[in-house]
Amino acid sequence: MTPEYSQWRDQRVNDNIPVSNSENARSLEKHLQVLPFDIEIIKQYFEKRSLELGKKI
Repeated sequence: MTPEYSQWRDQRVNDNIPVSNSENARSLEKHLQVLPFDIEIIKQYFEKRSLELGKKI
């Protein structure tokens, strides 16, 4: 194994290891803030459909 290959391989392995940093943390927080909003939209849709179906019965 050449030193260049060894260095390349070590770098490749390290690139596959997730690293936590403040940018990723903010991205996750932002994603989690959007999630409740999506759930609320779905909840409202199902409540509306339930009322519509209840009126038809």
